[in-house]
Order: sequence, then structure tokens, then C-alpha cells
Amino acid sequence: MVRLVGFILIVALIALGIGWLADRPGDVAVVWQGYRIETSVVVALAAVAATTLALALIWAVLRYVFGLPSAISFSSRARRRTKGVTSVSRGLIAVGTGDAVSARRHAAEAERLLGREPLTLLLKAQAAQMAGDRAGAETAFHLMLDTPDTRVLGLRGLFVEARRKGDAVAARAYAQKASELAPKVAWASEAVLEYQSADRDWRGALATLDRQTRQKAISRDAARRLRAVLLTADALARQEREPGEALVEVKEAVKLAPGLVPAAVLAGRLLSREGSLRKAARILETAWKLAPHPDIAAAYVDLRPGDSARDRHERAEALARLVPHHPESRLIRAATALETQDFARARMALTPLLEEYPTVRTCLLMADIAEAEHGAGGEWREWIGRASRARRDPAWIADGVVSETWQPVSPVTGRLDAFVWSAPVEQIGEATAEERAPAEAAPVSPASLAMAGAAAPAVADSVLPSTPEVAPPVEIVAAPVVPAPAEIPLEEAPAGTYPETLAEPIAPAAETPVVPETPAAPEPEEPRDGTPAPAGQDEAPPEQAKKGVVFPLDHAPDDPGPDAPEEIVQEPVRVNLAGRAP
Repeated sequence: MVRLVGFILIVALIALGIGWLADRPGDVAVVWQGYRIETSVVVALAAVAATTLALALIWAVLRYVFGLPSAISFSSRARRRTKGVTSVSRGLIAVGTGDAVSARRHAAEAERLLGREPLTLLLKAQAAQMAGDRAGAETAFHLMLDTPDTRVLGLRGLFVEARRKGDAVAARAYAQKASELAPKVAWASEAVLEYQSADRDWRGALATLDRQTRQKAISRDAARRLRAVLLTADALARQEREPGEALVEVKEAVKLAPGLVPAAVLAGRLLSREGSLRKAARILETAWKLAPHPDIAAAYVDLRPGDSARDRHERAEALARLVPHHPESRLIRAATALETQDFARARMALTPLLEEYPTVRTCLLMADIAEAEHGAGGEWREWIGRASRARRDPAWIADGVVSETWQPVSPVTGRLDAFVWSAPVEQIGEATAEERAPAEAAPVSPASLAMAGAAAPAVADSVLPSTPEVAPPVEIVAAPVVPAPAEIPLEEAPAGTYPETLAEPIAPAAETPVVPETPAAPEPEEPRDGTPAPAGQDEAPPEQAKKGVVFPLDHAPDDPGPDAPEEIVQEPVRVNLAGRAP
């Protein structure tokens, strides 16, 4: 619409101009080289316009003719670039889908069509990495260093390749160079920080972190946490030779991260040395509220050297009241109560932990209580045994490494602030706490241990496959129900020995293991010294007393041995099962 209105206005102006000239006629005379040309003004203007149009047309034709080769060349380059961009796009898609062959083919085609452009070099490097051509990838990254736009990208690629080869020196040099060229690049600053931390250069690491903070390459909360970790690490290294400087640093670390356990513990101990017990207690109590930890409890109890066991217990009670239901509160209460020989209070403090599945520390502490109260007796052995099967306590863990003490960096990856306080992962195949809780809930008495030891050979022989080891002597008693053993070629017992028999042969235990039924209460066997059995007990027949009922086996239960008679080998076993009809 606007164009139409504009066109109408232009036509109207031209018409007005022509009318204006028609209303004002005049003559135009041109004298040149003795010739005189006279015409009207309108005709002269028309002649000028026609001449101008003709000259413009001629100029356009000349430009087209002389510019045709350049136009053809430009069109060819445009088509070539379009094909190259298409190859780059397809190559990047192939890299994303994991097609290394297609990625390398498209990378070669893109390099042929576009030359060594940034995207072409990047595609070539990624395709080489996918194909495992490390030399080709490094060559592409080195070519990127020649262009300012891709220099940092090339340094990152060389840094990654150096770390893959394990060349820490070259990787650190590339990261340092990238950090100087682009301070805002996070990966370079983080790598430099990790290398400085691995070298224990805490001051250099603090300077790098300050530079990252100024460049806003790291969040504020993360910067505060990392600064607290670095200050704590430096204070730990200087606490013996420069305790004053270490105290200043650890105080700042506590302000930045009140829940950082090693910082709070170190601050409490250094302040305790100076006699500032109130400040030390305040720092430890604040950290205890945020993250109860055994190191904090130990530092709090030991604030004032030379205190009696009763004073230590009262201080532990005051600390435990801040977080009364936490397991660490109960453990420190029990430990200090044990020091005061108050065994009832120590056991009462651990009772809630024993209702669930106890940890190793809980079991060992119960063993210490039992030993201090009753000596190294049955209860002590019971808790020592339970400790060997108990759930593991939390520890400092970083990248699969379990450490007894906190470390500022991971020994595996060199990552800063990698250690966390958590429970280690249980071993594969180990029973879970829920599965083991019923078995661990009831205490094991010495009598039950004795009975279990007496029944162990029979259970082991019936459940486990036979082994080439020497089996213990097996005593056959008449009353208890025993599991069906493997087929043992033995002589048939006399008629009076077994009141009930099972005629059919029993399958070998190695092929079909049989889980025995636990007897309600094993009946005592007849004494071997000739003393008559107690009243109410079935007396063994004379034949059985003469022959004996104990067979010492010096081979596997299902092996009659090389000296067995041939008739015994061919005879199936006949075993008495009390309570079952033949």
C-alpha cells in the first residue's frame, strides 16, 4: 500500500512538472563548431533523459560482460562453502551419534571444501578422538593454536589428551596458559587450582581462587567453601611451627564454613592451648549442631587437660543435650560413662542403638563395657564376634578411598574438598541390615554356643557337599532327628539297634543337599563309662553296646575307602529316622 501511494505521488509530480513546462514554452539553442541547433525546452529535456538512459544501459552491459568471470567464480565458491557447511553439520551429527567412520569421512570432506577453518579443525579432532587416533587429534589441536579465536579451544584439547596420557607436567602447562589467556574459563582455573592443591601450595591455590572469584568464574557459595577448605589445609600444615598464623586462618575458615568439621576441631584445640575455653567451646558447639562428629566430641571433652573422668562425662552430657537423639551423642555419653565406671549408665546410653542394627563402634564399646564390668568372658566374646559382622561406621570417603582422617584433596583425582563423612558401601553379597537384624537381636548365651558347637558337625555333613578334607568323628545317637546323609556303604545294623528303618537308598548329599530340621532339644546320649542311663530313657541294646556307635571317618562321608569289603560296597545304607514309619 505504501509503495502504491508513493508511485502515485511520483507520477503526479512528473505530470505536474510536464504541465508546468507546457505552460511556459521556450527555445533552447546550441551552437557548436559552426552548427546551430534550436529546439523547445521540452524536447531538449526529453533528449537529455534519453541520452542518460542509453548511457546507463551501456554501462550496465559492460559491467555484466566484464564481471561475468568473477560472478561465476563467486557462485562456485558459494556452492563449495555450502557443501562444506553441510559436511560439517553431518560430521557433528555423526560425532553425536557415535559413528566414527562417518565422522572421519565428513571431516575429510569438510577440510577439502572449507580448508582449515575452526569448525573443520574441531570436527577433525573429535573424529580422530572417536577413532582412537590420538596423534591426529593432537595435530588438529596444535593447528588451532595458530588462530586467536581457537587458541583456548586447542589448549583445552591438548590438556585433555595430556591427562589421558598421564603427562601431568604438560597438562598443567596447557591449563596455566589457558588460564592466562582466558581467566574466565572455568576448566583452566579449576585445573590450576587442583594442581596447586596436589602440590600442597595452599597460598598459590588461595591466589588462584581469589582470581576466579573476581572474574566471577565460580559461584559465591562455592568460593566460600573452597576458601575455608584451603585455609584449613594451610592451618593444619602450619599449626606446629606457626600456631598463631594457623589460628588466624582457621578462625576465618570457621566463619566461612561453620560446619567444616576439621576447621572447628583445629580451632577448638588451638584456642584450648591458649586458654580461650569459652571461644573454643562455642565453636565446637556450633559445629556439633550442624554436623555431629566423633572428632568434635573428642575435642570438646578434652578442652581442659587434666580434668577428672567425672568432669569429662559432665561435659559430654552437656554436648549431647544439644543433639540428644543423634548416635554420636549416645556414643560419647557411653564412652565417658565407661571412664567413670558407671556401667549401668553406659549401657542405658547405648540401648537405643542396640535396638536397631548396631555398628562396629557400638559393638566394640559394648565389648569394652562387658570387659570392664565382668572381664573377658562370654559377653565380651559375644560382642567381639558381633563387631566382626556389624555394619561399618561412617568414615571420610573420597573417590572410593576410605581415610581415618580428613584430607583436603582426593588422593585419586586430586579434587579439592572431595572427602565426605558417610558410611562405606557394604561388600557385594553381604547380608543387609534388615536380613541380619533378627539373627543379631537375641544375645547368644554360652550354653547355646556349646549346643551349636555340638550340632555343627552333623549340620555341616548334611548341608555341604563332601570335600576331600578329613571329616571329624560322627556320633550316631538314637533319639534326635538327624538329616538324611549321603549314601554310605556300611554293614546293616542288627535288628534291635534301629527300631525303625528306611528301606530305600538315600541320594548322595553332593547332588541334592538336604537342610536338616533343627531338633527341639537333643536327648542326651548314654554315658560311655558303663553308668546306667537316667530313668525314662531308652536303653541301648546289648548288641549296640558291644559293637559301639562311633565311627571315626578318615575320608569323606560318602566314600567307603579303598579297603571296604565288596559286599559292603554293594549294600545300600539303612538309616534310622526317629519319628518316621518305615
